[in-house]
Amino acid sequence: MSSYPNFSVIGITNIPEVKTGDNLANIIDASAKQQGTPIQNNDILVIAQKIVSKAEGLLIDLNTIDPSPFAKQIAEQWDKDARHVEVVLRESRRIVRMGHGVLITETHHGFICANSGVDASNLPGEEIVSPLPPDPDNSARIIRDDFKKISGQNVGVIIADTFGRPWREGTTNIAIGIAGINPLIDYRGLYDIHGREMHVSISAIADEIAGATEIVMAKTAKIPAALLRGLEYDSTSHSISEMIRSPENDLFR
Repeated sequence: MSSYPNFSVIGITNIPEVKTGDNLANIIDASAKQQGTPIQNNDILVIAQKIVSKAEGLLIDLNTIDPSPFAKQIAEQWDKDARHVEVVLRESRRIVRMGHGVLITETHHGFICANSGVDASNLPGEEIVSPLPPDPDNSARIIRDDFKKISGQNVGVIIADTFGRPWREGTTNIAIGIAGINPLIDYRGLYDIHGREMHVSISAIADEIAGATEIVMAKTAKIPAALLRGLEYDSTSHSISEMIRSPENDLFR
């Protein structure tokens, strides 16, 4: 046992192309064993949203979409596919900003992101797009329960997607669904190393884990899942909604 704090991140390779109805727990468990890193008790499994949406049969063929006049107007203004814009609008609760060819929306989950999280990368076919799962927490719970049935192991599950950030270049993975892990570490009421009481410090541990695993889950690497091992975490039941700042506390609404 190491005497200093550390954890390891292991990308899970050899995951085949996921299809509607596939059991992700079975697939990931088999792939992890095949590469010699079987899932262990208290591992945290991070899974790319894209394969969750594939397994849940959520992919949308743009040829089936009849865009609204508003979608056509946006598409014409910004040289976009009106059908894709229509899917983005359907997946949104409201439009937050439009400009520079970018549509920032608030999804039905409460996430604020580009294009409602609707994406066409790493999908078969040129006119297929993937929306976010409608209930990512439930998706994570199902996968976690399936792992328990398959292996008897208790794992934390994070469903992650790539989001941009205001004021910062580049994107990073963030958690959009969780099971078996508290997404926040609340330091309020505790004291720093100099004895000062902390009043506002809350760490977004689920996002930090998602971001750490993205390093091995590069978009061109065909590694849509990774496990993080060796981290102590609060495994009580929580929801990703706890990470969404309420409107009354959001200075930018």
